[in-house]
Amino acid sequence: MPFTVALTGGIGSGKSTIANAFAALNVDIIDADVIARQVVEPGSPALTAIVKRHGESILTAEGSLYRARLREIIFQQPKEKNWLNQLLHPLINARTQQLKLLANSPYVLWVVPLLVENGLQHQADRVLVVDVDEATQLQRTQLRDGITLSQAKQILAAQASREQRLACADDIIDNSGTPEQALPHVAELHQRYLRLAATGRD
Repeated sequence: MPFTVALTGGIGSGKSTIANAFAALNVDIIDADVIARQVVEPGSPALTAIVKRHGESILTAEGSLYRARLREIIFQQPKEKNWLNQLLHPLINARTQQLKLLANSPYVLWVVPLLVENGLQHQADRVLVVDVDEATQLQRTQLRDGITLSQAKQILAAQASREQRLACADDIIDNSGTPEQALPHVAELHQRYLRLAATGRD
């Protein structure tokens, strides 16, 4: 299993920007959100199980998962969230392990937005937190998603706090500036991770 760096951060922190910078250095990226979408693609056993539980209204006209409707259900009914997690988490984990074994780079960057919320930090050799202040998070989230300040605050409140994430961090990138400003730090961490992967130590 390759040396694994878990990258996480709150909404609007710029995780994708930092992950893309590592990808440009030929680091294999494993994105938990991408895998989560793949395991519920049309025709998948997981989507069949979700439809069996919630009915055809959980599908879009094209036959894909109607994510907004599912979010609504699990937000209102915690037991449904638990059921969904028990269905999907083993599938996501199995696919993640498979992709790690297929990796070609000396270490992999495992992008997990809900790393801390789901207690997954112990599955990584190193935890990298992309950090910005709350005001920046709210501003970026509003601009990106076209939502109100109140809605952005609700999303933030549902995630782990900034303090909880930083408490789990081995490394931190301050991403409150421009993407270009973070690049030297990415390059520095890349060299560090290459050394750690070569020696097998964290």
